[in-house]
This record gives sequence, C-alpha cells and structure tokens, in this order.
Amino acid sequence: MEGLELIAFNIIASVGTARSCYIEAIQLAKQGDFDGAFSLIKEGEEAFIMGHHAHAELIQKEASGESTPVNLLLMHAEDQLMSAEAFRMISEEFIVVHQQLSKLKG
Repeated sequence: MEGLELIAFNIIASVGTARSCYIEAIQLAKQGDFDGAFSLIKEGEEAFIMGHHAHAELIQKEASGESTPVNLLLMHAEDQLMSAEAFRMISEEFIVVHQQLSKLKG
C-alpha cells in the first residue's frame, strides 16, 4: 500500500480513533466522570489532528498543481473526517449538559 491509499487509510484510522474517544467521553460524562470525559476529548483531538494533517497534505499537493484522483476510498476518508469533527462538537455539548444535570441533582 502506498501513496494516496496509504494517506486515506491514515486519515480513516486516525479519525476513527478520535471518534471512538468522543463517543466514550459521552459515556464517561453520563456516569459523572467529567475529568475522564475531558481527558478522552483531548486524546481524541490528538488523534484527529493526525488525520487532519494527512488530509492537509493532500490539499497542499492539490494546491501546488499535483492532481489527486478521487476514488471511493478517499471519499470514505473525507466522510470519516467530517463525521469525527461533528462527533467532537456533539460530545463536548453532551458533556456540558451532563455536568449541568449533575449539578441540578445535587
């Protein structure tokens, strides 16, 4: 595996890890472990950044005139990247909601 395929798989693996962290963070917040939840958000962001850098590499190549062939694998990587980013935003909101509910419960 090389070139575009490798970059696509790196994006998919990195952002998949990030998305898993974000989902697990919601579960920890639901249990009242807010420190653990925020720790997983941070861990997820670090994994997401790795995928984002791989994606940025493709954009830089395209911007410098090197054409990137679009295929199903690359489209899947793009979709996973956007999905992980959405999960991050949603998980952060859920954590805050669980914190507020926890305060109301006393």
